[in-house]
Amino acid sequence: MQYNLTFSMLLTAPYLGWIADGVLTTLHLALLSWSVALLLGLAVGIARVSSNRALRLFGTFYVELFRNVPLLVQLFLWFYVVPEFLPSETARWWNRLDEVPYWTAVIGIAFYTSSRLAEQIRAALGAIPKGQFEAALSTGLTKLQMYRHVIIPYAGRIMIPAITSEFLTVFKNTALALTISVVEISATARKIEAWSFKGIEAYTVASATYMLTTLAVILVMTMLERRLAIPGLIRWGS
Repeated sequence: MQYNLTFSMLLTAPYLGWIADGVLTTLHLALLSWSVALLLGLAVGIARVSSNRALRLFGTFYVELFRNVPLLVQLFLWFYVVPEFLPSETARWWNRLDEVPYWTAVIGIAFYTSSRLAEQIRAALGAIPKGQFEAALSTGLTKLQMYRHVIIPYAGRIMIPAITSEFLTVFKNTALALTISVVEISATARKIEAWSFKGIEAYTVASATYMLTTLAVILVMTMLERRLAIPGLIRWGS
């Protein structure tokens, strides 16, 4: 039997509304998870190169714990296991929250991604010449001020390609959130297929969403990298 493509049905109710909600959920889930992951990754990455042995050990433990366990397993642990070990009052508060699966996905994706970002940040900090640290401290800056005003801006510029790659990974990893009932674009595609038996059309829309968003991010980050490139460190072709 010949399959008839009918993409126009996706522009009708209720499919169009489902797609819009799925795309929006995917976008804000990725952005929120990324924001939390970047803050955590920055803190852990700095801890990994700290002169304090306890901080280095903590950073190593954090990275090895969250980086070496598959994200899918971590989502299941956060969703099904961790709440069972919470104090009763905390567990009741958590279960009364709206969109518990969504917030669980944010936590799981953020912790997993932060462990990967921490290693990227550690590598970027390690690539900075030792003289930069000494020069910053010689001006009277504290270590906190040194990292804030000198080292982090320097490292941020040279790690833009790695950050871009990690953000794209976060965006694609949101698809795993459907396993804990978050209705992002992949779950929306599966829902449309179940209702209409139009799997090709549904998953084409999901694929297009990932591709277009990925291309947009690459374009923006490439422009940003060119604008913030450190003279003499990165040479762009004409």
